[in-house]
Amino acid sequence: MTATEIADSLKVTPPRRTLQYWLKALVDNQRLIREGSGRWARYRLPEVVSLSVRATAGTPKVIASLAVSDLLSEAGEEVRAYVRQPTAAREPVGYDRSFLDRYRPNATFYLSQTERSELSEYGETEIVRQPAGTYAKQVLSRILIDLSWNSSRLEGNTYSLLDTKRLIERGEEAEGKDRREAQMILNHKEAIEILVDGAENIGFNRHTILNLHAALADNLLPDPSAPGRLRRADVGIEGSVFHPLAVPPLVEECFDQILTKASQIKDPFEQAIFALIQLPYLQPFDDVNKRVSRLAANIPLIRANLSPLSFEDVPRNLYTEAVLGVYELNRTELLRDLFIWAYRRSASRYAAVRMSLGEPDPFRLKHRAAIRRLAGAVIRGGMDNRTAAAHIGAWTAQHIEEADRARFREVVERELLSLHEGNFSRYRVRPSEFAAWHAVWSA
Repeated sequence: MTATEIADSLKVTPPRRTLQYWLKALVDNQRLIREGSGRWARYRLPEVVSLSVRATAGTPKVIASLAVSDLLSEAGEEVRAYVRQPTAAREPVGYDRSFLDRYRPNATFYLSQTERSELSEYGETEIVRQPAGTYAKQVLSRILIDLSWNSSRLEGNTYSLLDTKRLIERGEEAEGKDRREAQMILNHKEAIEILVDGAENIGFNRHTILNLHAALADNLLPDPSAPGRLRRADVGIEGSVFHPLAVPPLVEECFDQILTKASQIKDPFEQAIFALIQLPYLQPFDDVNKRVSRLAANIPLIRANLSPLSFEDVPRNLYTEAVLGVYELNRTELLRDLFIWAYRRSASRYAAVRMSLGEPDPFRLKHRAAIRRLAGAVIRGGMDNRTAAAHIGAWTAQHIEEADRARFREVVERELLSLHEGNFSRYRVRPSEFAAWHAVWSA
């Protein structure tokens, strides 16, 4: 078909320039083949092409492989153009509390109803009515790597995806890298596990957000008491003309106001983008504010068993520009465009991951925490087979209901028998502890 024929066949005809962007991106990504040139160019599908990802058990979703810049709104482009100017050309601004005051939960929206509905369709899973966090637990090993790497990458971390995988799964630091980079990634892993393991209890409250910051900032700040504590001094934003709020009591007051409003928002996607916008704008901590906001954005998604937001393929410079748009203009359009695009990418990835995993064992899901606790104790205790068997039997009799004991014991023993250097990290044991235990276990 020609571009004109394609436009005529669509229910809603996009601007010609937009259609040209879409077609060019599809050709560049080998999703379409272009024959000829100019106005008579024709487009066809390749001989073999996979255009859909099954996002739920029954509904195929088409995820376009388009560059995010091709999908920016006109308003988003305006924001981008402004913040790309030299700092000398941008007007210095301070924190404007009215930006937070004006937001009324469930009456004010950063995402339109259409956008929220669309994101819900992309993110919905077949286990939406299961206990909070069930879906995240099923894809935890992938979330740990994807979100830890992408969030760290947005901070300038130079670890590759494979470096990150080795660090998280085996505890191996990459050669020639700053140890702070490894610390940043491991902190993400710890923070994500806190959210997933505590899915039924987390929320936009002081306990969750302060502990999230404590995990993400561990061993990274000059002041060892700063992790998990609201800031008590001024902070500056490199490369920006924005000056954050400087009075500690007001910082605390606005922080509590953000948590109150966030907790009142009913739509999980609106909650997520609210956290991405308001937390960095306030800068409530000495540092690590954007990292906190990115993980906090996943809180409502984890609780609602929606696909997580891993910031897959998000360009670092565009993310920075989107946040600067909030800081300096109180404009959210560019961050909104990026959020919608990024969530589609993440949802398509986890739909594919979920399909490859097959159906989870409901028994293992029910006893996941107990299995990890008991297996971890066996490893840290350096127990041999005989000692472990006795310990597992005694622990099971004391903590597991009678009807589940036999199966529970079998599952734990099978877990221990299947452990190797590439999969022990989920039990939160150090490589040295695993090595010592494995030598005794294998003797």
